[in-house]
Amino acid sequence: MRPVTEQLEQEVLLLHAHICEGLGDPKRVLILYLLATGPRNVTELTGTLGVSQSTVSHHLKILRDRGLVLAKRDGTSIYYSLADRRIIEALDILRDMLADLLTQRASLMQVPR
Repeated sequence: MRPVTEQLEQEVLLLHAHICEGLGDPKRVLILYLLATGPRNVTELTGTLGVSQSTVSHHLKILRDRGLVLAKRDGTSIYYSLADRRIIEALDILRDMLADLLTQRASLMQVPR
């Protein structure tokens, strides 16, 4: 068993502040998945997500501030990309865990006849 050290506490606080809060909205998670396929600008993300440009820009600012996405200007457009592809791997692991949990709960709900 790993003891709860001061270092672990600090790492967990930073993890929460930088990663967890960045993932705190489903639209931001969807943005990350969209960026996993390649760089996109706000207009492309707005069209795909079906939300306003201001909403997408707000989510991108949060993701950028937490170091999850990068912004690169190309002429008059700004293209966003993943800062680190491992975020998608982490999200995929969490999705797998959720699928297992839901399967387990469904099997518990089945009443033998």
